[in-house]
This record gives sequence, structure tokens and C-alpha cells, in this order.
Amino acid sequence: MDTDTIVVLEGDETGQELLEESLRVLAPEVTGLELKLPRFDLSLESRRETANGVVHEAAAAIKQHGLGLKAATVTPEGKDDVGSPNRILREEIGGRVIVRTGRRIPGVVPLGGVHAPISVVRMAVGDAYGAKEWREGDGEDEVAFRTERIERRICRSVAEFAFRLADRTNAKVFGGPKYTVSPVYEGMLKEEMDAAAERHPEVPYEPQLIDATFAYLVTSSGAALVIPTLNRDGDVLSDLVLPLFGSIAGAESLLVAFDEDYVPDAVMAEAAHGTAPSLQGKNVANPMAMILAAAALLGYGGEQAQLAGRAIREACLEAVADGIRTADLTGHSGTDEFTDEVIRRTRQKLDVWSSL
Repeated sequence: MDTDTIVVLEGDETGQELLEESLRVLAPEVTGLELKLPRFDLSLESRRETANGVVHEAAAAIKQHGLGLKAATVTPEGKDDVGSPNRILREEIGGRVIVRTGRRIPGVVPLGGVHAPISVVRMAVGDAYGAKEWREGDGEDEVAFRTERIERRICRSVAEFAFRLADRTNAKVFGGPKYTVSPVYEGMLKEEMDAAAERHPEVPYEPQLIDATFAYLVTSSGAALVIPTLNRDGDVLSDLVLPLFGSIAGAESLLVAFDEDYVPDAVMAEAAHGTAPSLQGKNVANPMAMILAAAALLGYGGEQAQLAGRAIREACLEAVADGIRTADLTGHSGTDEFTDEVIRRTRQKLDVWSSL
């Protein structure tokens, strides 16, 4: 993994605006890092002009260098249009796992009393996405069909990553698929979760059916959790988990590819939210998720990069705690004002730490 290079994937509308804010934080005069930032234009216009050629080029660059930072992009509705770039990126980067972590935002009251971090580790490919669909019959006798598949390789990646993440963060691996109803299909993920639990006996493990997992999340404020899931389950679950902490704009999303030992060898980070077209050009959108996405990538670098990543994360959360907040967090700060404050605090932290 080339940790001195972060491949930048430009996007659409507010997504592009927030990407630029995160790049301001990565500037060498802020972090002290001389990063190479090759850029690829993944705006809808560019994807149409190149028939998604630019997406394939961007995926190849991430696979070569190992790290990518992606802005939110528009997915057109027409079936003959270019579609979402995410499917191409996931397939060509070899991404197996998507990780989204909800965490408490200082000074923001979470819903349901949830305080400890919750990470949803879901399959990045397969399951309900990309399934073949068709219908047969007419009228009330019409029947819809869909073929779905999951692979043991992907199940093992989800389970192993979940347990390693829980070990690093002192969390409990919790939840799982509906393996009682679907012991052959969904049971494959449960088998890999059980096997990972045997490999990591030091990690607390409490398997639950997916419906029980949903119920638990809105009634408990206990230990930090890491929840391995199927693709579709994780997509839905993360849309519940992130708003529990006050704003979906407070969390990054990571796509992870692995080597043969399940060590990450490519990571693409982005915000968990979309392009928010109604906020474009108004300087009111929250850039925190994109800034945290950039910070997460620094965590895969050397010691200085990891320090910079920590400083950026702390600067974001401390700024919110001190009342520097955008409108989604009931504040009055502009997008650029919040970023300016994160930059100021990051510089200050790194300066103080270097003196120690």
C-alpha cells in the first residue's frame, strides 16, 4: 500500500464541495505530510462523457496505490444511463467489506440513550445487490423472482474483519443474520462468525438474529458493538445506526479490500451521506464526515500520518463540543467556518505533540 498517495475521486453537487473541504485539511501546511493526490473526475457529466471509463481508471489507481478518497456522486435513474460508480469501484478494487461506525458526537444528545460506538461491518458485494430478477404470470397470479448469492470468501472477510476491529476497539461482536430461518444461505455467514470467534477467544461474542439486533439497538446503551451483516441487512442497519448519534454527517464509510491473510491492501473512504443537492452552494452542509474519511485513510500510513489522522479526528469532535456546529447539529457555523476551526485545532495539536 502506497501510503504517500491518496487517489481523489471527485463527485457531484455538495459532495464535491465537501471533498474540497477535506482536502484543505490534508494540506501539507496543516498535517506536515507531502501527499500525492491524483484526481479523477467522477461527476455525472464526466462519467457520461467517458461511458464510465473514468471510473475504471480511478478504480485501477486505487488498486495500484491502496488508498482512495471519494466524494458523493449522483446516480441517474435511467436504466440505460451510467448508473452508480460504486458498483464498478467495489468490484474492480476487490472490496469485500463496507464499514460504517456511528459514534457519539460531543454535546449532541443521541437517540435512545445510545452512547458507545457501533460499527456495522457488511458485505460489499453479493446478496440482494446484483441479483437477477424476473417476473412470471399475469394479474394477481404474477410472481416475482430474484436470485441471490453470497460467497464463503466474503463471509469470512466480514467475520474476520469484525473480530479484528472489535479486538482493536475493545468492543463486542454482536448480531448476525437470520440463520434460523435460512440455515443454508444466511447460515454461511453465521458459520464464519462462529469460526472467527474460535480464532479470537479474547473478543466478547454475542450472536443475535438480525431482527433482535434492531430491537436491541433502540433499547440499550451498553458496550461498544461491532455488527457483521449481510449486504442488504447492513445497508438498512447502518441507516438506522448513524442517525442514532444525532447526524448521518458525523460518520465516514470505508470500503476495504484484503490480501490473502485478510490484511487490508486497499481502502476507499467516503462520507456515508449523499450529494444533498438542496444544500449546494449555500455553505451550510456539514463537512465532518468527509474530513473524518480523510483522517481514516491517514490511519493506514506511518507514524506521522497516524498522528495527523488522530489530530484531525480529535479536532473535529472538539470543535463540535465547543459549539462550532453546522445547522444539522443545531448550530450556526458555515461549512468553511467549521473546516477552518478543524484546521486551526489540528495545527495546534500537532505543534504541541511535537514539542513533547
